[in-house]
Amino acid sequence: MAADVQSQQWYLSAMKADEMWKVSTGKGVKVAVIDSGVNPETPSLAGQVVTNEAPQDIAYGATDDYDGHGTTMAELIAGTGDGGGLKGLAPGVKIISYRIAFTDVLKDKAEVSKAPSPAEAIRAAADSEAKIISMSFGVGSDSEEELEAVKYAQSKGKLMFAAVGNDAERKNLIDYPAAYPYVVGVAASDESGKVAKFSEHGNYVDLAAPGLDLPGWCDKTFRSYCNQAGTSAATALTSASAALVWSAHPDWTANQVLASLIDTAGRDWARDDPSTYLGYGLIRPRKVLENKDFDPGPANTDPLARENAIGLLDESGNPVTASPSPSSDPSKETETSDSDGQDDQTSATASDKDTSGNTTLWVVLGAAAAALVIGGGAFAVIRSRRSA
Repeated sequence: MAADVQSQQWYLSAMKADEMWKVSTGKGVKVAVIDSGVNPETPSLAGQVVTNEAPQDIAYGATDDYDGHGTTMAELIAGTGDGGGLKGLAPGVKIISYRIAFTDVLKDKAEVSKAPSPAEAIRAAADSEAKIISMSFGVGSDSEEELEAVKYAQSKGKLMFAAVGNDAERKNLIDYPAAYPYVVGVAASDESGKVAKFSEHGNYVDLAAPGLDLPGWCDKTFRSYCNQAGTSAATALTSASAALVWSAHPDWTANQVLASLIDTAGRDWARDDPSTYLGYGLIRPRKVLENKDFDPGPANTDPLARENAIGLLDESGNPVTASPSPSSDPSKETETSDSDGQDDQTSATASDKDTSGNTTLWVVLGAAAAALVIGGGAFAVIRSRRSA
């Protein structure tokens, strides 16, 4: 099983993980995974999940995963590969799990009411020893409570990553928390590096990572892995990449870690002209790790300061006026996850979920597409400006 599953982790060879692990495995870094919960008893996560980090009121059910999504994300980040499981990109990392109310997963209203809201989980993660907060979920409306939680986490020096969403083929909704300031929005690419057809686009896309044809747990039974796709996986791999860099440079700040990933991202356009589809490009942490004298820039300079100042723009370059969510009650929010084990979802409502089982998961975006390189692969990206 190990050879079969791990042979499907094509991105490990594409990103030259073996070379990176000679420099860093992520040891000493903790990553908070806010998701459907993390099962600490899979062979690949044995000893990898910290269970005494979060307060009990916030950590309720954090190690009960009724979907498999959160456990997959944790394995993509920190899996050891033992027992035929997934090999994480940063196998030296320790995971802190926060289970929020995915209402399409937690059918029991009592459990939904006990689960923390995303804002509560973000605040708890901000108060933990986690350096990185990985959020492979999204909703189509913002919340003042969540925004304040994000600002709090940023003030505590945390680096936050979130999935930009998988609804590009229909509504291309703006997903939160990816669209909040100080949260790095992550898009998905395929094995050749082409942006995924489902990967949402906009000026809140900051980086891109592999997100197609990846193995993940099929369901809550944890009996087998299935082929999956989504910006969720891309987010987990970006979080792992940041952990590799931070482990190698423990004195760096969140700003410096992020700046290093932006500076080394695969692209052939100017750094100050990011794409609406792949942001600053495809993550290449190896380019940071192979240079022991890498200059990450000033410790207190936000590499996304321009984006955070501009705010959200629509496809015409006009400002988007955010509308606060009417409720921060987790039972009234739909935090959608990879519920069918096939096509990861981050849509706003259950009725918007894509159950089509789409298998055509890449698209070349127009005649102006340019080829870029990660390892031995190339990818295509539309040359669309992010700011007016």
